Amino acid sequence: MFVLVHGGSHGAWAFERLAALLTQEGHYVVAQDLPGHGLAARFPRSYAARPLNPHEFATEPSPIAHLTLRNYSDQVTATVRGLADRLPRHQIILLGHSMAGLVLNQVGEAIPELIGRLVYLSAWMTADGTSFSDYMAAPEFSTGLIPSILLADPAVAGALRMDFRSGDPDYRARVKAAFAADVDDHDWDAITNLLTPDTPAGPLGEPVTITPGRWGRIPRTYISCTEDQAVPPAAQHRFINEADKHTPGNPTDVREMHTSHSPFVSKPRELAETLLQL
Repeated sequence: MFVLVHGGSHGAWAFERLAALLTQEGHYVVAQDLPGHGLAARFPRSYAARPLNPHEFATEPSPIAHLTLRNYSDQVTATVRGLADRLPRHQIILLGHSMAGLVLNQVGEAIPELIGRLVYLSAWMTADGTSFSDYMAAPEFSTGLIPSILLADPAVAGALRMDFRSGDPDYRARVKAAFAADVDDHDWDAITNLLTPDTPAGPLGEPVTITPGRWGRIPRTYISCTEDQAVPPAAQHRFINEADKHTPGNPTDVREMHTSHSPFVSKPRELAETLLQL
């Protein structure tokens, strides 16, 4: 059984192609919108105005700025508990993409006995006591493109804010390069109408707690996207090395995919095959 957790700005819709392939192989698949995402998204009013007013967009407080990492992890924990109660004979593989690595850390720490494997898909597998924000100035992240496409100060807006509906060809090209360089252009046009502009900053500043005796006892796989320009490969390798030092008796199983940040769109079959091997 696979529980799939999407990253920032996305929703459960991101896994439509992957979920179909996994269910065709006889697996249960569950994907939900995280709070403030997908059908639960809330938008800054300025995002609807076209042409966009850059000042208003940069300064309007995010309607989802109140969300915390606990809001995310509590939802996923409840989902895993419910599935474990109803289907106790099924192993649960919990996959998180990108920002959802923070969620996997917290859920794994909370209920290690219910999770058969954690799978980090080019995700933020941050070290014990650290947050997403602690890494942003690190040299391993210097080639990442996300800072260059943010259109608001997170301290002002309360969110990482991007304009996925921008009419500026240069900006659109940089956004696609960051998240989906190998995604078909027509697919990307459709996806930009589903992505939401705000990812709340609160969860990104919260340190995670992962102990060797709880999170560290769960088998884990890191799927490294080697062409990723959102979470650079050097950063992915740092996450893996730090995790392995934290739990030397339980090293990370590393798989590589030669894709951008979004293999669930660009190469869903290859991603499904990787997961089925687990």
